[in-house]
Amino acid sequence: MSDFGPATAIGSLPGTDAREAAKTATGSFEDFPFLPELPARGPGADMIGRTAGLLVELYARVEPSGWRIGDRPGRDTRRARSWLGEDLDALEEFTQDHQGPVKVQAVGPWTLAAALELRSGESALSDPGACRDLAASLAEGLRLHLAEVRRRIPGARLVLQLDEPSLTAVLRGQVRTASGYRTHRAVDRQIVESTLRDVLGVHADGPVVVHSCAPDVPFALLGRAGAAAVSFDFSLLTERDDDVIGEAVEAGTRLFAGVVPSTDTALSDPAGSVMGVRTLWRRLGLRPGLLAESVTVTPTCGLAGASPAYARQALAHCVRAARSLADNPE
Repeated sequence: MSDFGPATAIGSLPGTDAREAAKTATGSFEDFPFLPELPARGPGADMIGRTAGLLVELYARVEPSGWRIGDRPGRDTRRARSWLGEDLDALEEFTQDHQGPVKVQAVGPWTLAAALELRSGESALSDPGACRDLAASLAEGLRLHLAEVRRRIPGARLVLQLDEPSLTAVLRGQVRTASGYRTHRAVDRQIVESTLRDVLGVHADGPVVVHSCAPDVPFALLGRAGAAAVSFDFSLLTERDDDVIGEAVEAGTRLFAGVVPSTDTALSDPAGSVMGVRTLWRRLGLRPGLLAESVTVTPTCGLAGASPAYARQALAHCVRAARSLADNPE
């Protein structure tokens, strides 16, 4: 059995109703459901706050400038944990007999370090010691979270997705300081890779997919760090990326190709949505038969900004596009 399904979503959905979201996530993707995130509920349901709620022995609270690391769990931490609990209850209800892959998402260590502030108001990224502590706390929190999901959905083969939209900016020294006038210096690639390897290693008995909807995703670095799959916005690829993508596929990395727009728009036919993927395959000279084994179809990014009707339509479209890819790989 494959570790992945043919289609899934990135994570966020519109609305504030956990049961409705779980019903959509499981009903749309019978082969590969996911734990929905509902950022419209407010601070603590956003991706940074939600992941901050998973940290062990580190806590964060909302300040006017964003999330800041504090000494003790406060109202914001409790709210984040309470919403995650509600989401898990709802997913558990709709996956009682599910056998197969189920995806859960959290923010990766570098995007978290870029987003969380230290007491000084500066990003944790400015302090190598803080980055190490944060990564260790996240790894332990993810271990506990995965164990909890496993307990609730015993038939699931868990796939962990780490969201790293700021990774390229961290590697290039493009993350702005608190003043906004300067940027933090680029973090050494080997430190970035080894930290990712440590955090990815907490899910030793299942695959990890790293998601970034930014341009220039570092495919090779993610593969070396142990990512089994890379999730990206397909529309941002250029022919410059051909070689790294070809090498990634040949090394066995699965591609989560974001081909369905994540905000309301008129959708083309499902076959049209994956035409670019087929074209890329031909350009790379890869075997058409490899397509369905190597690609999971997703929206380009989270669907929190979409209308509920469009979000459901986009998810159904992903499933049909994946079917078209499997039926006609040529």
